[in-house]
Amino acid sequence: MTIPPTPVSLRAKPGPTRLAVTGIGNALLDIIARDESDVYHELGLVKGGMTLIDDEQLDRFYQSMGPTIQMSGGSVANSIAGVAALGGAAGYIGKVADDEFGERFTHDLRTLGVELDLAVAVDGDGGTGRCHVFITPDAQRTMATYLGASNQLRVDDIREDLIARSEITYVEGYLYDLPPAKAAIARVTELAHHHDSMVALSLSDMFCVERHRHDFLELVTHDVDVLLANEAEAMALFQATSLARAFDAIDELGILAVVTRGPRGADVVTPAGVVEVPARDVENVIDQNGAGDMFAAGFLYSLARGDDPVEAAALGSLCAGEIIQHLGARPEVDLELLAIEAGLL
Repeated sequence: MTIPPTPVSLRAKPGPTRLAVTGIGNALLDIIARDESDVYHELGLVKGGMTLIDDEQLDRFYQSMGPTIQMSGGSVANSIAGVAALGGAAGYIGKVADDEFGERFTHDLRTLGVELDLAVAVDGDGGTGRCHVFITPDAQRTMATYLGASNQLRVDDIREDLIARSEITYVEGYLYDLPPAKAAIARVTELAHHHDSMVALSLSDMFCVERHRHDFLELVTHDVDVLLANEAEAMALFQATSLARAFDAIDELGILAVVTRGPRGADVVTPAGVVEVPARDVENVIDQNGAGDMFAAGFLYSLARGDDPVEAAALGSLCAGEIIQHLGARPEVDLELLAIEAGLL
């Protein structure tokens, strides 16, 4: 099947002053621990889900975790780290507090070569956001997230430089959980369209879709060029009784979409039809944390290079397959070399 061009015309490859992808999202420090004793259950969390927690719960959750791995996180930040690992020029916009967690977040992304435009929280915005991730032996991730300063991103925190230089501007759905960020996202999409940057949206998770379905539909209808979702999120957004009906709704909008389906791979929804892209064979799944984020990294970077959507999904699948074979949402091999050896870069 011949795949038509994506809805926004892209250059063959970002130039030396261009960025492949700039992400805007909740700047969260990921705090990751193995959970062999169902600690998540004792804390009242739903396995495999994400629960928001407040300042008063932070110490209890943190102290319950034992040994941890800590790194810059948040869904879109993970994807931007993946773009950098693939050799792409990438930027990130978010908000942190002037505290030790904000310093760790900033240092981690900067050492990866990501260009940062981080607003610093003022009094009343809370501390740097944190995501406590409990990884059970069946490779499920259960998250307790303190949004803090990350979800206080405001219009005046959005500067133009990174967006103006980006082939793709990638927006995180989780930002919609507080009103200030909604206006900031409107400003981001306005700037992106002004500078001919493709707007991509992650639906983030099914519960996020249920909370903000109307806003997401407005955004997808008027401002989004590329939609990234998993099967449940896509069906929830369009209130579809089947994935096929969700595909029909996407087709009516005329946008490019990719729907990830775990071990069944991903479906790329284009004006020419739906194309199935298989998942990579993986012998031992250790941690599904970050699989969707890393898929997005490969998919968006490949699009920014001018590849067609099916080729882009193949790179996304490769990246997701690497990340689920170990703990944490950062690749443990040279991701760019892995992609080159697979003939995808």
